[in-house]
Amino acid sequence: MKSTKGWEAVGLKTFSIGYRTLKTAIGAAIAIAIAQYFDLASYASAGILTILCVQPTKKKSIYAAYTRLVASIVAMLFAFVSFELFAYHPLTLAGMLILFIPTIVSLKVADGFISSVVIIMHIYAAEGYSLTLVYNELALMAIGYGTGIAINMYMPDIQKELNYYRVKIEELYSKIFLEIASYLRQGDTLWNGHEIIEAIRALEEAKSLAFKDVENHFMRRKNDYYVYFDMREQQLEIIERVLPKVTTLPVIVQEAEIVADFLQDLGEHVHSGNTASHYREKLDNVKRDFSQLPLPQSHEQFIAQAALYQFIEEMDRYLEIKQSFKGLKVKKERPQ
Repeated sequence: MKSTKGWEAVGLKTFSIGYRTLKTAIGAAIAIAIAQYFDLASYASAGILTILCVQPTKKKSIYAAYTRLVASIVAMLFAFVSFELFAYHPLTLAGMLILFIPTIVSLKVADGFISSVVIIMHIYAAEGYSLTLVYNELALMAIGYGTGIAINMYMPDIQKELNYYRVKIEELYSKIFLEIASYLRQGDTLWNGHEIIEAIRALEEAKSLAFKDVENHFMRRKNDYYVYFDMREQQLEIIERVLPKVTTLPVIVQEAEIVADFLQDLGEHVHSGNTASHYREKLDNVKRDFSQLPLPQSHEQFIAQAALYQFIEEMDRYLEIKQSFKGLKVKKERPQ
């Protein structure tokens, strides 16, 4: 008999429930319950309006409610003029939508189209405009959009996730430097460079997560983690650019051992603090050691020395980028 563990794992993953899904379900139920309590017509629509306002971040939820409220109010005006002036007829509805859609696009509230159509259909189905109908629709909007905003004010703390990506990226950078150092000492390595690909993917995910954290704080314009990940992304661009220069040396020269020692030290101390000035001083010592070594005796040695010198110049830029960053304050910092 075949094991069902694999299928169970797939099933659990497929039917996992996220906090946003949970909030959407609870918010819709609350909105419908409130609308039903006040005996509003089409009370179930309040749940639809709430669902449309539950967004990934607080700021997006506020903006969603704004666009939908404006679009819905414009829709009520269009419906009043069109249906009362002409007739409650499908052709009137079609003509109204032809004018209504460009209007909300020009007002930059096109995201509210679906919710505004819900309001339009209520008015169309009522086949008559009245103050009672207006009050009903305004109440549905207030309950639906209000519940959506209120339920979306809760956002889980993503500090642990941000810290997870920080540690992961630092470990990847450390591995990259140690592998380069190993190559410079041995002249050959089995390293396939997959840490570069992992670092690119991790940085994309980390920056997206950090930006979401900014969107969940109304008074915050930037996130220290976002700045940190952006800084690491700039550093990775330098690593990608210079990596071919040191992994394709025609010969291993004395300078390679000096650079390897520096990278070994740097790779063992990758962290979120700011000690870049210390390593830039060490890099100056590397340059001084270079100047004391004999001149190349062959064309291959010249190419190797030139590549290594260019590499340390780029590493100085790498450290300069880190030096401009004030550093992250984390509770559990790895040893320096």
